[in-house]
Amino acid sequence: MIKRMIPVKAVLATLACTACVSLQAQEEFPKQEKMTPGMSEYWTPQPAVVTPGTTTPNAFLTAPSDAIVLFDGKDLSAWKSTRTGGPAEWIVNNGAFTVNKKAGDIQTKEEFNDFQLHIEWQIPANITGKSQGRGNSGIFLQGMYEIQVLDCYDNKTYVNGQTGSIYKQTPPLANAMRKPGEWNVYDIIYSAPIFKEDGTYRVPPRVTVIQNGIVLQNNTTILGTTEYIGFPQVKKHGAGPIILQSHGDPSEPISFRNVWLRKL
Repeated sequence: MIKRMIPVKAVLATLACTACVSLQAQEEFPKQEKMTPGMSEYWTPQPAVVTPGTTTPNAFLTAPSDAIVLFDGKDLSAWKSTRTGGPAEWIVNNGAFTVNKKAGDIQTKEEFNDFQLHIEWQIPANITGKSQGRGNSGIFLQGMYEIQVLDCYDNKTYVNGQTGSIYKQTPPLANAMRKPGEWNVYDIIYSAPIFKEDGTYRVPPRVTVIQNGIVLQNNTTILGTTEYIGFPQVKKHGAGPIILQSHGDPSEPISFRNVWLRKL
C-alpha cells in the first residue's frame, strides 16, 4: 500500500483556518461579566415572620406566634392517658403540672413528624434517691425515642442514661443541671426518619437537645428504639405523639410547664 503524503502547505492552511475561526468565535461572544455581590444573592421566598416569645417570671420563654401550645398553665386538654386513651390525670397546679404516678404516662392527642419542642421541667427541692431513682422521667419523640429526664445534679449514673441522653444510646455532651427546686429548660429539634419499603431506615431520625442554653446532643443520629433491656430496634412508623413518662420510682415526682411545639 502506498501512503499518500499530505502537503505541508495544506496542513498549514488548515491550521490557519482553524485559528481564524477560533478568533472569530472569541470576537462573537462577550467576555464573562465581572462578578458582583448581587449575583449570588436571592430575595424570594422570604421566610415567614414569627413573633418570638418573651421571658416572664413563670416561663423561660413563652410560645412564639406559630407554635402549638401543649400546656398553657391551665389544663391538660392537649394530652390524654397513654394507658386508657382518656383524660390525662396528672396534677395541674400553679401554672405547672406534676407526674401522677398512679395515672401512668401521658401523650399528646396530636401526632407529629419534624418539630421543635420547648419544655421546662423541675426536680423537687426535697428530692431523695440516687442514680436512676431520682426524679426519673422521659420525653419520647414520636412515642418511640426517649430523651432522658433525670436529676443529675451531684448524682452519678450510667452516662447513656444521664440527663439529656438518648436513652441507652448516646450520652450528653455536658451535665447542665440546675439545683433541685430550680427550673430546667429543654429545647429539642427533631428530624423524623424516612423508611425504605423493607422497613429499614433510608434516613435515620436525628435530634439536637439544648438544656439551659447548653448543647447536649448535636444533630445526633438515633439508632432505633430506646430499650431499657436490649439494644435499639428499627421499627417502621409514621407520625407519632410526644409522650411524657411516669417512671413510678419512689422519689418525689417532677413537674413540667410552658410546653409548646413548632412543626418544621
